[in-house]
Amino acid sequence: MAKGFGTEDDLECTEENGAMQGADPEAVSERALKRGKAQSGTLGSGNHFLEIQVIDQLYDREACDTLGLNLGQVTLMIHSGSRGLGYQVCEDYSRAMIQSLAKYNINVPDRQLACAPVDSPEGKNYLAAMKCAANYAWANRQCLMHLTRQVFEKIFGSSWQKLGMFLIYDVAHNIAKIEKHEVNGQEKNLCVHRKGATRAFGPGHPALPERYKQIGQPVIIPGDMGRNSYLLVGTQKAMQETFGSACHGAGRLKSRTAAAKSINADMLLKELGSKGIIVKASGRNTLVEEAPSAYKDVNEVVDVVHNAGIGKRVCRMRPLGVIKG
Repeated sequence: MAKGFGTEDDLECTEENGAMQGADPEAVSERALKRGKAQSGTLGSGNHFLEIQVIDQLYDREACDTLGLNLGQVTLMIHSGSRGLGYQVCEDYSRAMIQSLAKYNINVPDRQLACAPVDSPEGKNYLAAMKCAANYAWANRQCLMHLTRQVFEKIFGSSWQKLGMFLIYDVAHNIAKIEKHEVNGQEKNLCVHRKGATRAFGPGHPALPERYKQIGQPVIIPGDMGRNSYLLVGTQKAMQETFGSACHGAGRLKSRTAAAKSINADMLLKELGSKGIIVKASGRNTLVEEAPSAYKDVNEVVDVVHNAGIGKRVCRMRPLGVIKG
C-alpha cells in the first residue's frame, strides 16, 4: 500500500494524467520550491513511515478478492507527503489568510483556523499552490515505492512484478477538493478540506476507479508501530454524514514532548523486538515520540469507525518492520 494499495493507475488523483489539474507553480513561493527541490523520494520526519506488514485478519472476503489481498500476505505501507514544499505552502497561506480575515469580516476562535472565501484571490491562489503540493506528494510516494521495489529486488533476486509488488491504492490525507454533496436535501458544490482525514466515498461514486466502484473507496487507517493498521472501504452512510470522509490514523494520546519525557528508547526497542517488530529510526527522539503508548489504540478507533457505519473493515495488518524518518 503506497499509503496505498492494485494497479499503477489506482491513484486518488483521478484527474487527467494522474495529477490534480489547476496547479500553478507561480502560486508557490521560492522558499517552498527550494525546500522541496532536494526532498523528492524522501520519507520525512514525525509520524511518516515505511512499514512492512502482514495481513493477519480478513473481514470482507469480496473486497479482499477485488483488491487482491489474502491472509498471510505481506504488504507495504508508505506514509509520506509533500515534505517541506507542502509545509511551506501551508505556512505561507496560513499567514496570508490571517491577514485577510478582517477583509472578509471572518471571525475564528483560533488563528490556525484562518480562512478565506474559496472564490477570493486568496482562496484561488491557495488552491492552486495546494494542488502543486498534492501532485508533489503523489510523485514523492511513487519515488519511494520505486526505491522500495529496488531494495526488494536486490534482496530477493527477483523482479518486483514477480514479487507481486503492485500498488493497491494511493490516497491523500490532507487536501482540499471541490466535490458535490447533499446539504439539506440539495446537491451543492463544496470545498471539502480533509486534515488528518481521508476520502471514504461509498460504492458507485463516479470519482472511484472502475475496479473499486462495487466495493467503495479504499480507506487506509494506520495505527502505530506496535499494534496494527487497517484497510477499510467507504460507505454510503459516510456520504450522508461526514461528506464522504473518515479518519486517517489512530490519533495521538500524548504530545511528542510528553512522550519524549515518559518513554525510554531502549525499553521500547526491546518491547517491539519481543513482538517480532524491527524498527529503524533516524534518531532516538523520533522513536520515543512515535511510540505505541503515545497513540490511541487503532483497534478501538477502527471499531468506532466501522460500527458508526462510515467505513467498513476489509482487513487488518500487523507490522514486521518499520522505517521512520
